[in-house]
Amino acid sequence: MSDLAATSDPRPGGAEAYGIAPPVYRLPAAMRLGAVRLQVADLDRSLAWYRDVLGFEARDGAGPDRPNAEKGRSARLGVRGQGSALVELQERPGARAISPRGRLGLYHFAILLPDRPALGRFLRHLAARGVRAGMSDHFVSEALYLTDPDGLGIEVYADRPRDAWRHQDRQLQMGTDPLDAASLLRAGGKEAWSGMPPGTTLGHVHLFVGDLADATRFYHEGLGLDQTVWSYPGALFLSAGGYHHHLGTNTWAQGAASAGPDDARLLDWEIVLPSPGDVAAVAASLERVGAVVDRQAGAAVARDPWGTAVRVVTAG
Repeated sequence: MSDLAATSDPRPGGAEAYGIAPPVYRLPAAMRLGAVRLQVADLDRSLAWYRDVLGFEARDGAGPDRPNAEKGRSARLGVRGQGSALVELQERPGARAISPRGRLGLYHFAILLPDRPALGRFLRHLAARGVRAGMSDHFVSEALYLTDPDGLGIEVYADRPRDAWRHQDRQLQMGTDPLDAASLLRAGGKEAWSGMPPGTTLGHVHLFVGDLADATRFYHEGLGLDQTVWSYPGALFLSAGGYHHHLGTNTWAQGAASAGPDDARLLDWEIVLPSPGDVAAVAASLERVGAVVDRQAGAAVARDPWGTAVRVVTAG
C-alpha cells in the first residue's frame, strides 16, 4: 500500500458515523498536538502572566532560557508532573500587540483540561483575580476565552463525554451558546485552583485564514485531517481520530494581512505522530497539494497559504 493511500482507520465511539475523510492521505488516529510557539514582546511579563493567570510552570528550571544570539530569550512552559512543554515563548522586544481580528494567523490556541471540575476551579480562580473571560457552551465542550498581554487568544476548555456529542448528516453539531457559569462553579467544588492539573494537554489550534477552499486543500487534502464541521458560518473544523476538532479555521478576519516578523504571533504549532514513516507520509501528502516542505531530522515543517507554520514530528 502506498504511503499516501487512504486508510479505513475505524474511529472509536462510532465516530465513523460523522466527518469527511481526506481523499488520499489520512492522519493516524494516534496523532496528538505537541506545543505552540509564540512570539511575545516582553518575556518576563508574559512568563508572569502565564504562571499567575493560567497556572503553567517553567520547564528547564524556574525562569527563562539564557539569551541566544540568533533566537533571543525564550522559555518553555508546561504542567507540573508532565515533562513536555505545551507553550514556548520567544521574545522579540517591542513586538506589536495584536488587536482582535487584526492579522491572519492565530485566532486562539486551546488548553484542554482533564475534566469539568478543573474548569470550574479555573473559572473561580479567574474571578478571584478579577480577570475577565469570555464564556461559551459549544455542545461538545465548555470554554473560557482570554487574551494574553500581547493580545494573543487563548481558550481553556473541558470536553463533554464523547457519547454526549451529537451529529447530523455526517456533521458534528457544534455551536456557541451561553455557558452555565453557575453550574460550572458548582462542579468545581471547594478545592482551590493550584495550577494546570496533570492530564492537561493542548487541545486544538484555531486560525484566521484568508479562504476556506485554500484551507481545505492545505489542511484536509494535504495535512490529512478529517472535516468534522463545515456549515458553521465562515469556519471549517478538522480533526483526526474522531475528535471534534484539533484545528479550526475561519475567515472572520478576511482582508487582513498575515502576522509579520514584528508582530506578536504564532510562530508554529506542532503535530506529534507515532513514527518517522508517518512524518514522511505527511510530508509527501503536503507536497502533493503544492506545499513547500522543509524536511528536517525527525520533523517536517510546512507553511499554510497565509504563512502559519505547522511542524510535524515523531513522538519520543
